[in-house]
Amino acid sequence: MSGEANSTLMIIVVGEFSVGILGNVFIGLINCMDWIKNKKKIAPIDLILTSLAVSRICLLCVILLDYFILVLYPDIYATGKEMRIIDFFWTLTNHVNVWFATCLSIFYFFKIANFCHPFFLWMKWRIDRAIPGILLVCSALSVFISLPVTENLNDDFRLCVKTKVKRNLTLRCWENKTQYASIKVLLNLLTLFPFSVSLVSFLLLILSLWGHIRQMQLNATGYRDPSTDAHVGAVKAVVSFLLLFIVYSLSFLVATSSYFIPETELAVVIGELVALIYPSSHSFILILGNNKLRQASQRVLGKVTHALKRRNF
Repeated sequence: MSGEANSTLMIIVVGEFSVGILGNVFIGLINCMDWIKNKKKIAPIDLILTSLAVSRICLLCVILLDYFILVLYPDIYATGKEMRIIDFFWTLTNHVNVWFATCLSIFYFFKIANFCHPFFLWMKWRIDRAIPGILLVCSALSVFISLPVTENLNDDFRLCVKTKVKRNLTLRCWENKTQYASIKVLLNLLTLFPFSVSLVSFLLLILSLWGHIRQMQLNATGYRDPSTDAHVGAVKAVVSFLLLFIVYSLSFLVATSSYFIPETELAVVIGELVALIYPSSHSFILILGNNKLRQASQRVLGKVTHALKRRNF
């Protein structure tokens, strides 16, 4: 890539990273301040949002680090050791992120949806106490998945796909292509399970919302009430995660598949640039969908606007 193209892409990547860090740090900071201020047990929804924010901060840092090394210092990956570390943390933060987002979808489903099945009612009563344990299990499962995947990545193939010097490596690249492709397919398939759980939660929320609206029509009580608003807010949060994660996964696949074609650094960089959209933008959707976070953001924006007006005058 030319120096001008590199500079432009770097500015975009740093901008996306900064926006994502701002949104996720805001979520974590507000929830932690509220927890310290009230001196009581942190609410399950706040625990999920804070855990999700921390995982996304880590994911953003890993993607940015990988981008800078790929563009500015590609030869650092030549030994394979550094690439192994990046692979591990990217895999770990990616899976933790998806599992925590799935926990949020499950929480919304059990707290907001209305069904009469005994198991659903039992889980609805237990979900608040189960959330810390579920988050812990998801973290342990993500570590368990990440370790064998990174151990199996071949150093010769790392050198082939990550360094610009590719002479005399073609044969080894083709020999390891099947192994590399299998690992990457497995990586993406492993995220299908939590993604499917979120999708099922979304569909059940839609079914619950439809049943609730139908009941309101029968009772002639109108179309909007707190339960309807809660349903709509949860549906927006879950569907935004599903759509953004699909974009993230496709960009990841583009970056991965481009490794098999020589001189495709631009495709890898653009893939990582698009991948940053998911952890950067979804945090603001969650802020707008949460009353406490939305009100806190409005107060912060009000103070910033007031300070800027005073400075101008």
